[in-house]
Amino acid sequence: MAGRAARLVLLAGAAALASGSQGDREPVYRDCVLRCEERNCSGGALRHFRSRQPIYMTLAGWTCHDDCKYECMWVTVDMYLQDGHRVPQFHGKWPFSRFLFFQEPASALASFLNGLASLMMLCRYRTSVPASSPMYHTCVAFAWVSLNAWFWSTVFHTRDTDLTEKMDYFCASTVILHSVYLCCVRTVGLQYPAVARAFRAFLLLLLTTHVSYLSLVHFDYGYNLAANVAFGLVNVVWWLTWCLRNHRRLPHVRKCVVVVLLLQGLSLLELLDFPPFFWVLDAHAIWHISTIPVHILFFSFLEDDSLYLLKESEAKFKLA
Repeated sequence: MAGRAARLVLLAGAAALASGSQGDREPVYRDCVLRCEERNCSGGALRHFRSRQPIYMTLAGWTCHDDCKYECMWVTVDMYLQDGHRVPQFHGKWPFSRFLFFQEPASALASFLNGLASLMMLCRYRTSVPASSPMYHTCVAFAWVSLNAWFWSTVFHTRDTDLTEKMDYFCASTVILHSVYLCCVRTVGLQYPAVARAFRAFLLLLLTTHVSYLSLVHFDYGYNLAANVAFGLVNVVWWLTWCLRNHRRLPHVRKCVVVVLLLQGLSLLELLDFPPFFWVLDAHAIWHISTIPVHILFFSFLEDDSLYLLKESEAKFKLA
């Protein structure tokens, strides 16, 4: 929900710095990378590198140039620490200790666990909620959209490339917009299906325009940031307004209130930008870990609400 917007804010800020952080502007780092590439990344040296590179690194797309940047990053970090300076960032990121082919192991694991939690709650929802419930198909679609987003989040934190970065951004935007649509269906669409269909078409057009501009015209981090903050604010205000109006009549709605407030509060973790503990655990990974129970609680709300709507619709049918 709204937490994805907060995450995009930090990602956009980091990406804006990616072309030149303190570490990668350091002459020691640049000279080290240049010498490493000249020594290891051409001719027979390159063939030797490829012959000894583990197969999982090759399959994950790690190249000789990437290895040079990784090794020289730690050379530069050691120099900074020996001189008593603060740890620098490189290409908009803190230095992380690579595990196997995982570039950011803690964030990749946390993203995977969020996806696993979403999958488990989807299975539980489909088991406990009949397909005849008015919100069934919308909730199931939201679960699949969330699963897709967590998949790409896992891939992005495993291997940061131009493609994986864009997929992570775009899928996060899709989750926010689908949450807005989910709220529209719950608050308006059940009474006025035509309104929900029109709003869905509008959101699809908005998402298509957003992704097309960033993909085909210019990947503008500032615009992407502003757009997703706007999507997130609409999402938060709409859900909270509906929840506060109905929390007395529908006790399970309090779960949704807790989810929205927790996501907003936990997003502040992203502001605690510090070098990772043990070169693995940073604020972003901690935030990802903290959202696991929040997503479980939100799906629990969707389950309770869907069962309530089913009971209500069955009661109206009997009266008719």
